[in-house]
Amino acid sequence: MKNMDRWLGNGGMPIIETIGGRFDKYGLGQDDLAFCEGIWIPTQMACNPHGTAQAGVQSVILDAAMNFAINSGLEGKDRTKATIEMKTNLIRAAFLDTQYVFVGRVIRITKQVGFGFAEILNADNEVISNATGSFLLHRDIAEL
Repeated sequence: MKNMDRWLGNGGMPIIETIGGRFDKYGLGQDDLAFCEGIWIPTQMACNPHGTAQAGVQSVILDAAMNFAINSGLEGKDRTKATIEMKTNLIRAAFLDTQYVFVGRVIRITKQVGFGFAEILNADNEVISNATGSFLLHRDIAEL
């Protein structure tokens, strides 16, 4: 497992902090697959004039969570290179200045592609949105 401590906080992407996200934790689950967790409190930048977080903003959080989880599950200089495909389900509204938890999980990692799952949950542990995605991997050729 890769040490991702330097990426805690905004995950290395200033947009995450701007829209209210923060990565707090990562590790290996009981299935030995990597995960990450964070807090999202939508800022004004994340919301429409009525105080509801936009779907695209939720997708940014979900994409980043899957990426973070997959990267933490890789070794050495291996890393994600690009999102290949992502499907997002918006189930409930997310609101300005309301605290949510997001979780990213690795489903599977192959030689060239990582598969992830992420979800955003409210204080009652209800799903706000979730996503699955596939990510092109950049592998350190010396390690293959």
